[in-house]
Amino acid sequence: MVLGMQKILVILLVTLFSTYSNAKSIENNTLATHPYWLKLGHYRNTTLGSFKSEVDSAEFFIAPTGKTNPVDELNATISAFNGNKTSQQKYSCQFPARYTWLKSKINNNWPALNCPELLAWQQVINPQGVTLVFPTAFMNSPSSMFGHTLLRIDAKDQTRNKELVAFAVNFAAEPDGSDNAAMYALKGLVGSYPGKFSLMPYYKKVREYNDLESRDIWEYKLNLTEQQVERILLHLWELQSATFDYFFIDENCSYQLLGLLQLAKDDLNLTSQFNMQAIPSDTVAALRDNNLLQAPNYRPAFGAKLYHYSTQLSDQQLSDARALMQGKPLNTRNYSQKELVAILEMAYEWLNFEFYDKALNREEIAPRLTKLLLMRSKYAVPSPLSKPKKPKASPEQGHGSSRLAAKRVQNNNQQNTTNLAYRLAYHDLLDRPAGFIPGAQINFFDLEANLTDNGNSHIEHFYLLDAMSLAPDNRVFDSWSWNIKMGFDRQPNQNKRSGRFFTKGGYGKSYGNPNSVHGYILGQFELNTGDTSNQLSVGLGSEAGVIWQVNNKNKLAITGNMFWLSDNAANNHSEAALTWSYALSRNLALRSQIKHEKWHSHNTAASLALQFYF
Repeated sequence: MVLGMQKILVILLVTLFSTYSNAKSIENNTLATHPYWLKLGHYRNTTLGSFKSEVDSAEFFIAPTGKTNPVDELNATISAFNGNKTSQQKYSCQFPARYTWLKSKINNNWPALNCPELLAWQQVINPQGVTLVFPTAFMNSPSSMFGHTLLRIDAKDQTRNKELVAFAVNFAAEPDGSDNAAMYALKGLVGSYPGKFSLMPYYKKVREYNDLESRDIWEYKLNLTEQQVERILLHLWELQSATFDYFFIDENCSYQLLGLLQLAKDDLNLTSQFNMQAIPSDTVAALRDNNLLQAPNYRPAFGAKLYHYSTQLSDQQLSDARALMQGKPLNTRNYSQKELVAILEMAYEWLNFEFYDKALNREEIAPRLTKLLLMRSKYAVPSPLSKPKKPKASPEQGHGSSRLAAKRVQNNNQQNTTNLAYRLAYHDLLDRPAGFIPGAQINFFDLEANLTDNGNSHIEHFYLLDAMSLAPDNRVFDSWSWNIKMGFDRQPNQNKRSGRFFTKGGYGKSYGNPNSVHGYILGQFELNTGDTSNQLSVGLGSEAGVIWQVNNKNKLAITGNMFWLSDNAANNHSEAALTWSYALSRNLALRSQIKHEKWHSHNTAASLALQFYF
């Protein structure tokens, strides 16, 4: 009888333990697929329906299979937190965001976090809020051609004058110092560089972007509570040694910052919409759509400020400011005190700009700057120079960076076609200008296919990159303009359109105002191969154009180019076009064009396109 009761008791205990284990297993499996746990591990669904973390460093995972198995990683994490005091202390301080979240979800008597290093770090930062910082595009760097984003951690005692000494959170690639620009761009496109988060004083980033690279900076305070800010920083602590494969187009600075910011709330999902590309301005718009953005503050670029100051001086005053920069004595002429102050301030700012821009010798320039400040200090009057006005449109108010277009083309010497086009990114000179840098164009992965009226289909063009920077010459800046274009297109050839692969680029000058009327002329060099040429051909020529921005909706452009070729089959080719673009709304536009092309034969085409941005 006693033996029978013992057997029954053992069976009951086994059953209860099995039931408890199954319940815990079900609970853990449920937690492992909880959106917040997946965000903590940076897990994304693969095409096969499984999970894979975007973190590529093994130290970020406790389980050996943690990168691809969130269940294993959860079980290993809970086991580590349930371990002896040493284990719990080690892992809770390594993963405080995991620890605090799991503590709130699991009915365990885990002690409160006790991490002296983490506490000291938090006390130094003294966080209260977060500001998203958007430096605009920098055409001279492949990783910043679309802009950049970083975060500023605002302290509790921070004022407007103290924000420069706040801490900035940056995510960036760590390139090989021996790589040239071309290799840097290539490796960045295919994810060959590791990317890491870093923390630094904000003034260093302002100096880098505002002063050294002369980029406008937009600062958006985020609608986050102190508790939500703490969640973000606890996860940032976990990412100190984590590395990610860095891709310029998708898994870049802006994408990874979204992955960090979405830890603020359980139900905040910011990264899922960026599967193909994460253009910085689009990620800012995503934060706006989630009601996280406050009205932005604007920091004009050093170059923008200097140009604006110059517009307030006459030619003679500017010439005298230039002489002061060079160490020559001040010619007071018949200037008023106000005019003298304007000249002195212009001379100081101009020399300071050239010191940064041209990396001038500090020992030579510093005494000149000090002398100019001493001269200015003799006049106890406020500055007569006004600051640049904040642009009417901030970056998140621009059109979407991707574009779809449907187009009808009428040809005089070839079949008429109906075309469909797709551009992965970003902006061209005739797109709606609001929110973008005037005079700058970057088309990346621009594909257009056509269907002729008799049913034949072709690839009309594929441009891997079509970039142009038209910085106009003015009284302050001796600016150079340039373009580069590479890919495939079709040219007229005896009642058909023959394909060619090409690369071309040019260098030259532009003049005028990119916000109104400006023109450009570039010397050009190109390489061609394909059906248009008997062999690899070299082309030398020029390109010129005039672009008129009538208003924020209307743009008109007249452009043309002419090349002399080394190919015997055709010794030259040319193109002239008149293009009009009209923005129906922020993300919808009409574009019409009349274009004449000459290669082996002539063709004139008229087209009308409806363009949708997203």
